[in-house]
Amino acid sequence: MIQSVLIFNTGGKARLIKTYTYMSEEEEQKLVRECFQLVSKRSMTACNFLEAGSLGVSGDTKLIYRNFATLFFVFAVDSSESELAIIDLIQVFVEVLDRVFKNVCELDIVFHIEKVHHILDEIVMGGLMLEARLEEILATIEAQDKALSAERSIFSPGKTP
Repeated sequence: MIQSVLIFNTGGKARLIKTYTYMSEEEEQKLVRECFQLVSKRSMTACNFLEAGSLGVSGDTKLIYRNFATLFFVFAVDSSESELAIIDLIQVFVEVLDRVFKNVCELDIVFHIEKVHHILDEIVMGGLMLEARLEEILATIEAQDKALSAERSIFSPGKTP
């Protein structure tokens, strides 16, 4: 099971924290700090899988991460998850973000956090992978965007139904 998804920059500033098991705010901040300390000190040529021990809720937590430009995408998972499947899932998540935001950067995540959460919810729900096909995810996001723009046009000021 996926326990949490974190995105933080190279300075350790969290840009997204999504946990699938209950954690207090203090526990979430501790998770981000410890993940950053573990991941940031590794070399770029090191393996992207990392045993984290008792970092998460269960005692067998693994960190699986990818570094893209100034951002670390980290998935904390238990031992039942396949490392390669999670690496692929991170790649799909980043590709969807890249297509939705047209070359995603850290500021896109900061200023459109609700959209990033929506995209993540299309991929992972309740700690389980829902969808990993890029085109299927993009079609769902596009349909949601069309529905929102239609709703805005109906309820925009100055127009009568």
